[in-house]
Amino acid sequence: MMVLVTYDVATTDKAGQKRLQKVAKKCQDYGQRVQNSVFECSVNMEQFVRLKSELLGIVELSTDSVRFYFLGNNWEHRVEHHGAKKVDSIEDPLII
Repeated sequence: MMVLVTYDVATTDKAGQKRLQKVAKKCQDYGQRVQNSVFECSVNMEQFVRLKSELLGIVELSTDSVRFYFLGNNWEHRVEHHGAKKVDSIEDPLII
């Protein structure tokens, strides 16, 4: 299933800046960045539960926020992109 992960981490201090880096790194472990604080993650339920748990263990809920949008398996028909920085489909093969 496709899950869109968005976050807002307070970076007014060094701890917040460190949390921001950790959240971004954790999201990169599960998906691809499509905007500064937005990731598309193609995961199964077990992976999603682990991702959610790991992110909630990083953020400070009194100052930060994380949102999960469930786009499901038919996500390509639910996403439109306009403008610069077109992102390749996460489902396409990766050629290195």
